[in-house]
Amino acid sequence: MASQPRRDPMQRPPKKFVPTPFEYHQEIELEVQSLTNLGAGVGRINGWVVFVPFALPGETVKARVFRNDKNCSHADLIEVLVPSPDRIEPGCELFGTCGGCQYQHLSYEKQLAWKTRQVGELMKHMAGIEFPVNDCLSSEQTWNYRSKITPHFEKPRGGGEIGPIGFLAFGRRSQLIDVPQCPIAMESINAALPEIREKTRANSARYKRGATILLRATDGRIETNPKATAVERVGDLTFQFLAGDFFQNNPFILPAFTGYAATKASEAGAKYLVDAYCGSGLFALTLAKNFEKVAGVEVSETSCEWARKNAKANGIANAEFLTASAEAIFEKIDFPAQETTVLIDPPRKGSTPEFLEQLIRFGPSRVVYISCNPATQVRDLKQLSEGGYQLSDVQPFDLFPHTRHLECVMTLEKR
Repeated sequence: MASQPRRDPMQRPPKKFVPTPFEYHQEIELEVQSLTNLGAGVGRINGWVVFVPFALPGETVKARVFRNDKNCSHADLIEVLVPSPDRIEPGCELFGTCGGCQYQHLSYEKQLAWKTRQVGELMKHMAGIEFPVNDCLSSEQTWNYRSKITPHFEKPRGGGEIGPIGFLAFGRRSQLIDVPQCPIAMESINAALPEIREKTRANSARYKRGATILLRATDGRIETNPKATAVERVGDLTFQFLAGDFFQNNPFILPAFTGYAATKASEAGAKYLVDAYCGSGLFALTLAKNFEKVAGVEVSETSCEWARKNAKANGIANAEFLTASAEAIFEKIDFPAQETTVLIDPPRKGSTPEFLEQLIRFGPSRVVYISCNPATQVRDLKQLSEGGYQLSDVQPFDLFPHTRHLECVMTLEKR
């Protein structure tokens, strides 16, 4: 296993350190029972919860306490005394130091099982809803799947030298780890990365502050200009968008992912689809063949224009794209609600209560809610449930193997 970040055992306690129930840097032994949705192992000593990153369920570990909160403690993993049979050798020598991945030490089968379980636990504890969760689905490509990475570097040092180029260190807010290769990034990105890093260092005089480097795999090349046009193919459709803008970063699973959303959105016979966070049209256009009419709605006119271009380029005539303010997202929609499915795929922070109120007032027969953050999705699920919608299906997708992240498709029907 790669070395884990260690705090200096001789370091003095921070000023705000609470010395109970454990002293600063006290070493403890405990059995790990579960994982949090952030990827940390959870154990208990006399009923007191202790979080230990990189410890796995079923293990007995030695850990060093660095913080006591009101109802739990946090500790660094020092030694695995009794390993889990599911523990494996990480695929990256930086695992445990780089903060990008959380699960490389856990067998992939168990990664999927824990992601499935965590969605169910979030629903139960955050919304009081117990509902069966389908097994988390993955693409066959579990390494070299990311089509975009964005390594960072800090302001060049006094002599004009650029330090580490990479990602945040595990458990740190500002310290960067130098990452010369990333095994979850596409092979083409890793092939281009050394030269791009070298050019960046050679041009250090251009940078008066720290910066982020874009590497987007697109159309047989690696694009570093965020304003350039990128291309992604999903099934038989081709999408264009700005290289620096958001687009799902695991193209290998997108046909299955969008296909599942299409099935759930149309299976009750809805004739119309509203894609309420349509972006450059990924879901609106991949689902269009299942509906008589599709309306994509966006607050960004630029995103809407890309969606229109993508519809035209792919010969899709039954989809229109509307720019609407967040306060009146359904104002221009004239579809009969009882024959309409609304698909939403909001950012990580989830939907606003105001948006959900609009959605409930519009009253579609079905809602397909896609999220990269099940915690905010479940928070919003509670409001939708109170507004007259009930779950009919919960399907996680592992778009991000070896990390704690996932996408979840929740299907709700109007009572």
